[in-house]
Amino acid sequence: MDLLNTLVEKGLRRELPSREEALAVLTTSDDDLLEVVAAAGKVRRQWFGRRVKLNYLVNLKSGLCPEDCSYCSQRLGSEAGILKYTWLKPDEASKAAAAGVAGGAKRVCLVASGRGPTDRDVDRVSKTIGAIKEQNADVEVCACLGLLSDGQAERLKAAGADAYNHNLNTSESTYGDITTTHTYADRVETVRHAQGAGLSACSGLIAGMGESDADLVDVVFALRALDPDSVPVNFLIPVEGTPLAGEWNLTPQRALRILAMVRFVCPDVEVRLAGGREVHLRTMQPLALHLVNSIFLGDYLTTEGQEGKADLDMIADAGFEVEGAGTTTLPEHRGAGGCASACAPSDSASSAGAETASDGAGAASARTDLVTVRRRGAGTDLAPNA
Repeated sequence: MDLLNTLVEKGLRRELPSREEALAVLTTSDDDLLEVVAAAGKVRRQWFGRRVKLNYLVNLKSGLCPEDCSYCSQRLGSEAGILKYTWLKPDEASKAAAAGVAGGAKRVCLVASGRGPTDRDVDRVSKTIGAIKEQNADVEVCACLGLLSDGQAERLKAAGADAYNHNLNTSESTYGDITTTHTYADRVETVRHAQGAGLSACSGLIAGMGESDADLVDVVFALRALDPDSVPVNFLIPVEGTPLAGEWNLTPQRALRILAMVRFVCPDVEVRLAGGREVHLRTMQPLALHLVNSIFLGDYLTTEGQEGKADLDMIADAGFEVEGAGTTTLPEHRGAGGCASACAPSDSASSAGAETASDGAGAASARTDLVTVRRRGAGTDLAPNA
């Protein structure tokens, strides 16, 4: 396909595709799916070889969030039967993190529910970062605490944090349909706070919330312009008790097309396969390793993932290798803080229409049997999944 040849050439040059090209990836047929995966795989291997970086989540504080994000089981008014607990102590969080590191995780992601941290919360997390680094000096620590105020990113950096995560989630034009208690601009500002403090920025999206193809392209183009080092791609986990519990819009084929589009738009960035992969990709997860170079190991914040050993077996069986602690994840040219002018956008990231989401495989079936609320690990007395 001429489209795929063009996208591969642009990806190898770190050149931004046009909006039309990105949209065309999402509308390719299932008959062409393997060609799409193979093409995006060439770009992935150019910049990341066959390495897979493992990341591990530790939920420092679960539930009781004052924000109304429709996709979240921890939201205000959530009726989901999730674990709810206040802040883990530094030694408890460090113990949970150690399980992930023992399982092969190179990065530990410390997450806490809430609009954003107070200064006291930053002190708590700083002590937790110190406890983790004391046990595992080489592990990367990424904090995800919500909206940051002035000076908080700098304090986290001084405490030893390596990165900060704050996702854009969806397009600016539809953000108000998903969340009303804060704005898309608030999220962009927090990512820029992190970058300004010298933290590696991590920002991504959630697919499967009823968005259009145009929305997906808009948010991925916006991420390219924001230039984070890591782009996690989450697929909505429709948890019972949340407003989006009935949104079962994804098939494995569509999920793969979305990942391929992200790789073509963000060729040299750490693209991370995040929440929902087991629910929506299912037995096609190994194909996604040809598109992404990073995954989460084990469980998520409030739901369970597949067993950690199954993740490791999948990586090995698919012919990939776990990225070692001594290996630098990003290509050398990104070490100075991103693409800069070498891969400047050549197209506007604004919406050019209201294309509807298309899926050659038809409507997806609800697989509620694959959604299991987390009952182990952080906040419980049971061993974590790592």
